[in-house]
Amino acid sequence: MNGGGLLVAGTTSDAGKSVVTAGICRWLVRQGVKVAPFKGQNMSLNSFVTREGAEIGRAQAMQAQACRVEPSALMNPVLLKPGGDRTSQVVLKGRPVGELSARGFFGTGDARLGTGLHGGGREALLATVVECLEELRSSHDAVICEGAGSPAEINLRRTDLVNMGIARAARLPVLVVGDIDRGGVFASFFGTTALLAPEDQALLAGYLVNKFRGDVSLLEPGLDMLRSLTGRRTYGVLPFRHGLGIDEEDGLAVSLRGAVRESAVSEPAGPQVLRVAVCAVPLMSNFTDVDALAAEPGVVVRFVDRAAELADADLVIVPGTRGTVRALGWLRERGLAGALARRAAEGRPVLGICGGFQLLGERIEDEVESRAGTVEGLGLLPLRVRFAREKTLGRPHGEALGERVEGYEIHHGLAEVTGGEAFLDGCRSGSVWGTHWHGSLESDGFRRAFLREVAAVAGRRFVPAPGTSFAALREQQLDHLGDLIEEHADTDALWRLIESGPPADLPFVPPGAP
Repeated sequence: MNGGGLLVAGTTSDAGKSVVTAGICRWLVRQGVKVAPFKGQNMSLNSFVTREGAEIGRAQAMQAQACRVEPSALMNPVLLKPGGDRTSQVVLKGRPVGELSARGFFGTGDARLGTGLHGGGREALLATVVECLEELRSSHDAVICEGAGSPAEINLRRTDLVNMGIARAARLPVLVVGDIDRGGVFASFFGTTALLAPEDQALLAGYLVNKFRGDVSLLEPGLDMLRSLTGRRTYGVLPFRHGLGIDEEDGLAVSLRGAVRESAVSEPAGPQVLRVAVCAVPLMSNFTDVDALAAEPGVVVRFVDRAAELADADLVIVPGTRGTVRALGWLRERGLAGALARRAAEGRPVLGICGGFQLLGERIEDEVESRAGTVEGLGLLPLRVRFAREKTLGRPHGEALGERVEGYEIHHGLAEVTGGEAFLDGCRSGSVWGTHWHGSLESDGFRRAFLREVAAVAGRRFVPAPGTSFAALREQQLDHLGDLIEEHADTDALWRLIESGPPADLPFVPPGAP
């Protein structure tokens, strides 16, 4: 017998689906429920590698942590990684199977896919998505699913597999989250409901208000009117809290780094802060690599796109990107490439991660990602990069600066290091470091050792705080999300939804889908 389930949808993108899903997962696991997260299809440049070597969205990896289970490819069977305005790499059950245009993904052909996906389009993927969900449900008491965007995108409903498509296929009750901080939440709840077909409306159980500021009693008349208009209740009103995001799909507003950027920087352990500038390159991927830096007391992290903003930085990071050659051109166009070269010549610290590591080298041969052929790199590190069609996915571990380090790799570029000092399977030359390893800065001992090295090279009197545990901070953050659900949602009613499905008496709200 399959376990219970729930789909957390949203009135818009970034309404809070990821954090609400994680919060429900953490609340459930604290009640002794064996729970797993799920998102049928994700579009994101922030991804993670499971222990089995499968690539999934980072949000689902963090939701797995909320569930206290190992991440699995079953939790995110379809991952789309944008490579431009109109194309994405399709990752199916953790493995890349080819490139797909927007037209191809929506069922009109024009795809370049490998043998891992036959037929093209979303319709070909629904059976796989349902199969993965059912496998999770067969081994868990509950599976909490996250939708994408809005379930009322009427132009996409026919081929939908992440919102009402999967809800109808798996008979999941649907909870719609709305961000009241943006305004218009009542209209969004009503409009979302009224634009769904009768069969979909029968699964939409009710609403959850997110990011409310003020006295809830002032909101209650509106919630009562919404119930009279739609026949659906509101399952909770979550208050606005700073810094309670988890690793998101795209954007720069949430996660631990967001918490630091939105509030006062923690007091440094030593006499000075350390200033970190992250180049906001196009198609930036896994920018969550810098979250662990931002969690350090006295480390100030900011994202920059102008050369002048590098001037006072003690460390500049060139992060990962899905478009290495494109990012290289962007750095040159904006004068950032010249600023990086001057930093290296002056012995000032630079760190390149994954794509950022590749473009710091001497030469890039790319017939895969950009198909630009041979392109000269910035020449700050002694390496040459050749793009392979096969993607490298792994969970490496090792030692650097006298400390144990763990990370994960996601890249097509193969680096041939021709000099310098060894550094996390990459290299160091003077004040410039480079590695393919994402997540290495989450290793506490290594992060502190690296920051001490950077501070010494930069001439800053910065001292890393001795007790910062990034893993403990993440656990604390997930517990805060669980607390929000436990304290501000009707958890008894939520559990009835998860266990028994949508109420049988949900009325139809006209006009319905056209």
